[in-house]
Amino acid sequence: MKNNVLVLNQDYSPLTICTVNRAFLLVFLNKAEMLEADSDAAMRTVNESYPKPTVIKVNRYISVPYRGVVLSRQNLFKRDNHCCQYCGAKNNLTIDHLIPRSKGGRSVWNNLVTACKSCNAKKGDMSLEKAGMRLLQLPYRPTYLMFLRDSMGELRKEWRNYLKSTKVA
Repeated sequence: MKNNVLVLNQDYSPLTICTVNRAFLLVFLNKAEMLEADSDAAMRTVNESYPKPTVIKVNRYISVPYRGVVLSRQNLFKRDNHCCQYCGAKNNLTIDHLIPRSKGGRSVWNNLVTACKSCNAKKGDMSLEKAGMRLLQLPYRPTYLMFLRDSMGELRKEWRNYLKSTKVA
C-alpha cells in the first residue's frame, strides 16, 4: 500500500490507483498535478530529490463509462465483509435470496445476502418474517468507489479527504 498512489480525475473524482513510479512519471511529464506527497519519503536520483506522490490529479478530464460493481459471489461476500448477515458467522458461507427464487425473487444486489449454511437452511424458502429472522445489515448495491476504497484495506491518511462516499441503498 505504501507504493500506491490515488489517481483523481480533473473533477477530483477517483479514477484508479497506480504505482508511485507511474504517478511520478505522470507528474514529471505534466500530465498530472501532485496534490499530496509522502512526508516521510522522497524519490532520489543522483542529483535531485523529488517528493513521493500519494495523491495526483490528471490535468485533462478522462471520460469513464459507468463503473458498476459486477454482481458475483466474491463481490457479494466482500460487500458483506465475509460475514453471515443473520448471525455474524464467518465460516461455511453461502448466498441467500431474501425473497426466495421459488417466490419470484431475483438475483440482484438488494435481494442477496451472505449467509452461513445453518442460517440459510433455517430460513429455507420462507420470508424473513416467517422464519423469524433479522438481518444485521440491509443489502445494498455497492459503488465502484466503495470497492476501490475497501480493496486497499487500511487507507493512507492522505486519501481520506478524496474518498468520502457513503453506501448507495
